[in-house]
Amino acid sequence: MLIDSHCHLDFADFTPDREAVIARAEQEDVSAFVVPATTVASFPAVLALVDSSARIFGALGLHPYFLSEHGDDALAALHQALDQHAGQVVALGECGFDARLADHDAQWQLFEVQLSMAREFSLPVIVHCVRANDEVAKRLKQARLTRGGIIHAFAGSQVQAERFLELGFVLGLGGSVTYPRANKLRGVVASLPDDGFVLETDSPDMPLCGFQGQRNEPSRVAKVADVVAELRSSSRHDIALSTTTNVQRILQLNV
Repeated sequence: MLIDSHCHLDFADFTPDREAVIARAEQEDVSAFVVPATTVASFPAVLALVDSSARIFGALGLHPYFLSEHGDDALAALHQALDQHAGQVVALGECGFDARLADHDAQWQLFEVQLSMAREFSLPVIVHCVRANDEVAKRLKQARLTRGGIIHAFAGSQVQAERFLELGFVLGLGGSVTYPRANKLRGVVASLPDDGFVLETDSPDMPLCGFQGQRNEPSRVAKVADVVAELRSSSRHDIALSTTTNVQRILQLNV
C-alpha cells in the first residue's frame, strides 16, 4: 500500500473527474491520501473530502503563497476550525515560509502563530519550506512542538535533512526527485534512514519528470516510489512498506 502524503484533491483542477482520479490512484495501490488546506475558504472542501472517504485525511492551515487572501480573522478562523473539527484533522498545514514570495515578516509571523496552535492542539505540522531550510529548522526548534511533522517537498542538503530528522520530522519526497539533474537531492535520498521520509505528489502541481505540462495526480506517487527505490537499491514493496509506516506514525493514521 502507498500513501500520497500531500495532494490537493480539493482544488478545482480535480472537480471534473475527482472520482476517476482517486480510482486511478487505487489501481496503483495508492490507498490513502492526505489533503492539506491552504486558505480558510478551502476548509469546507477539505473537510467534505474527509467525510466522503475513510481513505482521505485532512489538514487545516494557512499557506504562505496565499498571504494576501488571509484576512485579519484568518488565524482566529483556523483556531476555531481546529477546535471544532479535532476528530477530522490529522495535522496543521499547509503552513510555512517561501523565500521567493514577498513580505517575509508577515510570512514568519503567520507561520509562528500556526506553530503555536500546533503545540496547543498537539498536532503535527505539514511545512512548506522553500529556500529557507536553516531558518525554518531554527523556528521549529524554538516552537517546542509536542509532535513533529512533514517537511513537504524537501530540497536541501544532507546536513539540513539530518537537522529536520533530529527535530522529529520526516521529509516529503515527490516530483523533484524524479529529475536526473537533481543530483544533490538524489544523493540525500539515497542516504536517508528508512524512517526518515514519506512520498507525495503535491497534485495537481509539481509534475514528475516525463509529465511536464500535465496535471499531476496521486496515482503517480507510485512512480516516485519506483525512483526512490532505485536510488536506494531497494524495491517498490519495501519503499511502500516503510513510507506507509512513517506516515501512519507521524500523522497517527489508522489505515
